[in-house]
Amino acid sequence: MKLAVVGGGSTYTPELIDGFARLREDLPVSEIALVDPDAGRLERVAGISRRMLARAGHPARVVATGSLEEGVAGAQAVLLQLRVGGQAAREVDETLPLRCGCVGQETTGAGGLAKALRTVPVVLELAAKIPPDAWIVDFTNPVGIVTRALLDAGHRAVGLCNVAIGFQRRFAARLGVAPGRISLGHVGLNHLTWERAVHLDGRDVLPELIASHGREIADEVGLPLELITRLGAVPSYYLRYFYAHDEVVREQRTRPSRAAEVAAMEARLLELYGDPAVDTKPELLDRRGGAFYSEAAVALVASLLGDRGDVQVVNLRNAGTLPFLPGEAVVEVPARITAAGPVPLPVEPVEPLYAGLIAHVSAYETLALEAALYGGADRVADALLAHPLIGQEAIARELTGLLLEANRAYLPWTAL
Repeated sequence: MKLAVVGGGSTYTPELIDGFARLREDLPVSEIALVDPDAGRLERVAGISRRMLARAGHPARVVATGSLEEGVAGAQAVLLQLRVGGQAAREVDETLPLRCGCVGQETTGAGGLAKALRTVPVVLELAAKIPPDAWIVDFTNPVGIVTRALLDAGHRAVGLCNVAIGFQRRFAARLGVAPGRISLGHVGLNHLTWERAVHLDGRDVLPELIASHGREIADEVGLPLELITRLGAVPSYYLRYFYAHDEVVREQRTRPSRAAEVAAMEARLLELYGDPAVDTKPELLDRRGGAFYSEAAVALVASLLGDRGDVQVVNLRNAGTLPFLPGEAVVEVPARITAAGPVPLPVEPVEPLYAGLIAHVSAYETLALEAALYGGADRVADALLAHPLIGQEAIARELTGLLLEANRAYLPWTAL
């Protein structure tokens, strides 16, 4: 079995390789093609990937290439993990919105829109060269928008995020049980989700979890325990950008950006990857983000290719799952994974407190995708105006000018 990783020079990649090595029985990979235009990064990442597999006694061959066509040829699944513009562009995404009093974040708000504008056209150009029978697993942010772009273009695509598996693993640890015994009542959009139930062997134990571990959970998601107790649900930590917007802006204005922190980590990780003596995943990678990404990716690819029919949380077409959204929207919910693709499970009616925000952000995502596909300052301004973290015409117009100027090198239509 051949897998390809587009963006294979990412510092995330050894996390994937670690999962392939540990979970070889689930996903018997014989060839892993790492595709990346940055030859320097790719050489280092491919080197440590080969050493990790050799140490684990895994027989898979690692091929490093700058040619997309070569990398994806014959692949049964292609993982996308791109960052168009690198950490430098992310730094702008996280700091520029602060000038207008808005949250600076790389996947939501104005920063998330800028990332979508840069990323969607590149992803679609790459996807057009991927064999049509290969599954595309998208880990590239903003996952919901990118996945919808891929689906709209007719690709066999599923979006993947590590938020749900992170919750599953942490809840299992607190309960002292194997993760496989835990399933989630996970609902929403990518990076806009709530855990409304935590089932242990079919029994909802979320009230017990909140009662016994509420303070720890609240600290993890950065929201007041009183809110979590009142909701009877656990919001993802991305909800803090909505529920505590002004507090987050004040914090962001007084500390280095996450992009700056990650850039420093990446520099050190690349040094480690280039050391011939390093043949295990560095501990520093755990602080880079993407925890449990490898487990989630292996499980999803194994189920898509092996028709396992198990349940996983993925990003897929709404198709009536949330009746207050259009069918073509992309939602993040539990789904049964088959060789024909993911099939969403029925979802209990969503409370207005959540449904309103989900619908609001989903409408923004539709406008954001149109702006990414067709360009135009007015489309960008409309998307910003529709986003609940912005929503004011003067701010939307100011941000439009700032974002387009900062991203001019990535948006050819701005020169027209």
